[in-house]
Amino acid sequence: MQRRSLPLSALRAFEAAARLGSFKAAAEELAVTPTAVSHQIRALEAQVGLVLFERQVRKVLLTETGAQLYPVLRDGFDAFAATLARLTQQRTRAQVGISATNAFTVKWLVPRMADFRQRHPGIDLQLQASDEVVDLRSSAVDIAVRYGRGPYPGLVTEPLFTDRFAPVANPRLGIASPQDLARVPWIRFDWRRPHPENPTWERWFARARRRPPAQAGQLRFSDEGHAIQAAVAGHGIALVSLALVAEELRAGHLVQPFGPVIEGHTYHLAMHADRSPSAAVQAVAQWLRMQAVGG
Repeated sequence: MQRRSLPLSALRAFEAAARLGSFKAAAEELAVTPTAVSHQIRALEAQVGLVLFERQVRKVLLTETGAQLYPVLRDGFDAFAATLARLTQQRTRAQVGISATNAFTVKWLVPRMADFRQRHPGIDLQLQASDEVVDLRSSAVDIAVRYGRGPYPGLVTEPLFTDRFAPVANPRLGIASPQDLARVPWIRFDWRRPHPENPTWERWFARARRRPPAQAGQLRFSDEGHAIQAAVAGHGIALVSLALVAEELRAGHLVQPFGPVIEGHTYHLAMHADRSPSAAVQAVAQWLRMQAVGG
């Protein structure tokens, strides 16, 4: 039997009658007459050429064929009901979309998700990680975390915190002073937009008033998150955001053996200027502010 020819109303009547053991009870559940249920089931039996019920005076019993069909329909209708209920619940729950860079999403936002769920159990976050700038006017994103110095036309922005960079390494490397930079690879990552104030090794050496030693080698990545993971794995020393490695520093997977610390750019909280934020969006924005103050 092809899907398009399935008698859905008759199958629903059969499932209700089989579950309740009565055409009358099935009719009450389906808000039709017992005669209508009986006609639908007879039409189904005629279509498949099989008897599905044994009709008795006060009840109906499934035949062997009906007993094979019933659990399939029961489980199918239960699955339909559960899926529709879940979709309805998702539609009624508040959803807030946040756009941020890959590294910020993975290293700063994700570790804080447990705190968010505890504080706002009725709000679902949709994290959109991308190093491409997302247009808030044509997407489902409600809040963007922008990294840079601005300006950001068409957006209402406020600073969350200014980034700070320092050399970090796996403690197993035994790095204790800048002199050790001559014996371990320097880990670099590429900035998407060249800027004289990007935190680079060259800028760090200028701040430290030191001449760069002969390198033992270097590793270069296109993504800061990958550079961080390379440092955690002990492949060298990386100049990365202290905000993004806060968890690794607390856990002892990385150490900051020496300074100086240099400033990076600023993380900004951004929302569309022409879109009035909902209560849920305002709650998420306030949570981001609180997290930024906490480090």
